[in-house]
Amino acid sequence: MLLLFNVIFLGFILGIVLFIYQYKTKKKAHQKQLVLKDELHKKDLLEAEMEIQSDTMQHIGQEIHDSVGQKLTLASLYLKQLPLDDFTTQQASPIQSVTDIIDNSLEELRQISKSLTQSNLKDKDLISLIEQLCNRVENLSKCKVAFVYDQEITLRNHTTKTVIYRIVQEFIQNSIKHAKCSLIEVKLTRFNHKHSLRLQLSDNGIGFDLGQDTAKGIGLENFKNRAAMIGAELQLNSQHNKGTQLTLDIENYGL
Repeated sequence: MLLLFNVIFLGFILGIVLFIYQYKTKKKAHQKQLVLKDELHKKDLLEAEMEIQSDTMQHIGQEIHDSVGQKLTLASLYLKQLPLDDFTTQQASPIQSVTDIIDNSLEELRQISKSLTQSNLKDKDLISLIEQLCNRVENLSKCKVAFVYDQEITLRNHTTKTVIYRIVQEFIQNSIKHAKCSLIEVKLTRFNHKHSLRLQLSDNGIGFDLGQDTAKGIGLENFKNRAAMIGAELQLNSQHNKGTQLTLDIENYGL
């Protein structure tokens, strides 16, 4: 009788243990599903945000080309039709200077317009896009932009290419606007037997404290969200008077 009682009691205990184990297992699985759904939701939101940003940039780029560009073109043509021979040298010189400024501004606007349009991102490879961006920034600012890269880098995934380009673009803009730097370095290389891609960005500016509100101003969350969208690992380091460094590692980038 005692043996039977012990067997029943042991079975009861084992049943409780099994129930608790199954409950915890199901709870963990449910929590994982919730986390996965949340991550997918965030990814969908980021993709939608990027699409909206791309559409906005496309619209702005087209407006620059169609509206501002046309007005500057007309102004340039009008000035070029003025009979400068009828003016004195003192009068003609400022007119010619204004004409040159307008022509230079037109060229800059065309470059900016191209960089904003999504078609430009689709039609050109990543290396060419970053090269154009670096050259344009160097021409328009007092900051030197150095770009070093591996020769054979091909990206099949348009989203990955767009994310990398936008991160480079945003880092350079932040460096010029906030860092007061004289040098920006962009490095794009392969590692892990050439299966992974590494983007390294740095400037020699004043730096900032990652724990302060300044980090929000430079779009730290944007960097993190963009990296998460393509499954990349991102590291950002910065110290006062020691510049800022960003590293983005992308595994199996060619897939």
